[in-house]
Amino acid sequence: MVCKCRKSFYFHFVILYNMCAEGIPSKVVQYEQFLNERLKADLSQVIEQRDRLYGEVAEYLQLKTVIERIKESNYKSDGLKTKVDLGCNFYVQANVPDASMIYVKVGFGFFLEMTHDEALAFIEKKVSMINSKIEVLTKDAAKIKAHIKLVLQGLQEIQNLDFQPEKPYRDVLS
Repeated sequence: MVCKCRKSFYFHFVILYNMCAEGIPSKVVQYEQFLNERLKADLSQVIEQRDRLYGEVAEYLQLKTVIERIKESNYKSDGLKTKVDLGCNFYVQANVPDASMIYVKVGFGFFLEMTHDEALAFIEKKVSMINSKIEVLTKDAAKIKAHIKLVLQGLQEIQNLDFQPEKPYRDVLS
C-alpha cells in the first residue's frame, strides 16, 4: 500500500516552510492543520490496515493449528466431533464423518476444497505474503512518524520555542 502522504508531503512541507515570515501565526495554523488533517490521518489509516493484516495472520495460524490437530487425531475411524458456532456464541455439537478435505478461504470471497497438506502449504505461502505486506506498512508508518516529527520541529522553529532534547545518558560501563 502506498500512502497518500508519501507523494505530496515534501511538496506541502516546502510550500509551508518557504512562505515569508510576515504571517507566522497563520503559518503555524497551516502546519498544525497539515499535521492533524493529513499526517495523523494517514498514520492511523496505515496502522489500521496493518492491524487488520495481523488479524488475518492470527486466523491463518489458528487454522494451521487446527489442521495439525486434526491430522494427529484418528478422525478416519471415529469421524470428527466438534462444536460449531452458529452466531452470537451459540454452539452446536457436530459430527463430521469425513474430515480429509477442508474448505479454505483463498481470497476475493472464494473458498477452495483442499487436503490437509495442501491447506498447510497454502497457509505458509499466504502468511509469508501477508507478512511482507505488514513489513511495507510498518515502514510506511515509520516514514509518516518521521514526517510528523519533522513538522513538529518546524513548528518549534517557527514559534521560537527552545525545547531541549533529552540528554543522552552516559554509559557507565565504557
